[in-house]
Amino acid sequence: MREQIIGMITPTMAVMFSVGFLLLWKRGTLGNYVLAFAAAYAFFAIGFGVTHLFDTGSPYVFHTTQFFYTMSAAAGIWGMARRVDQPPHLGVLLIIYALSAGTLALAILLSDDLTARLIIVNCGYGVMYVVAVMSLLNSHRRESIDKVIIAMQALLAAQFLIRPLLTLLIEGSIPAAAYRESLYYSVLNLSLALLSLLAAMVLVAACIYDQIAAVRERAELDLLTGLRTRRAFEQDAIAYLERAKQEGVPVSLVVADIDHFKAVNDVYGHQTGDRAIARFGEVVRETIRETDIAGRIGGEEFCLLAWNCDGNAAVAMAERVRNRFGASMIEGMPDDHRLTASFGIAGRCEGEGYGKLFARSDSALYAAKQGGRNRSIHDERKGETALLASVAPKSALPKAANY
Repeated sequence: MREQIIGMITPTMAVMFSVGFLLLWKRGTLGNYVLAFAAAYAFFAIGFGVTHLFDTGSPYVFHTTQFFYTMSAAAGIWGMARRVDQPPHLGVLLIIYALSAGTLALAILLSDDLTARLIIVNCGYGVMYVVAVMSLLNSHRRESIDKVIIAMQALLAAQFLIRPLLTLLIEGSIPAAAYRESLYYSVLNLSLALLSLLAAMVLVAACIYDQIAAVRERAELDLLTGLRTRRAFEQDAIAYLERAKQEGVPVSLVVADIDHFKAVNDVYGHQTGDRAIARFGEVVRETIRETDIAGRIGGEEFCLLAWNCDGNAAVAMAERVRNRFGASMIEGMPDDHRLTASFGIAGRCEGEGYGKLFARSDSALYAAKQGGRNRSIHDERKGETALLASVAPKSALPKAANY
């Protein structure tokens, strides 16, 4: 009776964590990855409960628990990967599960001893968490909480791969009827209780961190465009450039300016000008990647930092923004009128900081303005400039303006 009570502590804790993550997801403004954490603990509780309550001699018990434990691992890995915009590799996890399940079925047919079954299923879980670690390591996010999550997944992988082997080496074979009285089961209860508690604390801390970061980010966003304010952008850009220097990753800076914007305000009014600025910000948000950052650094001036992107690739991104904005209709302007924008692009040179990189990008923007506007100019490493786009759409400017 006492063993049954002790054995139910772990699934009870898991249910409590699942409910806690559900409340965080429902009451907060976080993404569905928090819901995945709740699902992970719910599946874990079911899997552990099946093992503890049903006859371990049945050939179906291990298949059932393996299914729910795998669902728990997959849900947790999906949530952690989505949190940092990385692929969860669900296809790989499915292959690992299929191989483990097939091998488990063979082990059940060949022997009533649980040793092989325990090693098979635990190694499968361990490999799944190795996949999680590899996915998380590819993320560009390197905050302290992200490093702790990676360490936690590495610890989970290690305990699933090492703990069964060490315990079984000490205890030897485990008959199915004596499973719940075995040393292995006692160690399993203790390790899973501690690790599930530790993992939950780490994930809750990550959710709280994300909530605080979201509040701070909203405070640092330009209300009109949804992009970063100048101060927030420059702070993040400096941090990105420092990391790029350490990791040897190419980055590029794009400075953009809406052409003849003062005339738009003068002819069509400031509300129309605000709509033009808002539309440009919308185009930027739709075009850049998750790893890039963008900000409104002046009235109609914008800046984009493209991560892991050389100058030529940044030019292609700038051209996408230019073409999409040039094709946009702005409320308050005639239907046959379109606004345009000019772009200056520079890829970071060795030893170059934000100030010098911005100066080169801004000089390229000035060259684009002087060259006729509605074009992108790339300031190359040798200081030369290359004209990359120069065709302006028809009726690009307000007809009533005098230029």
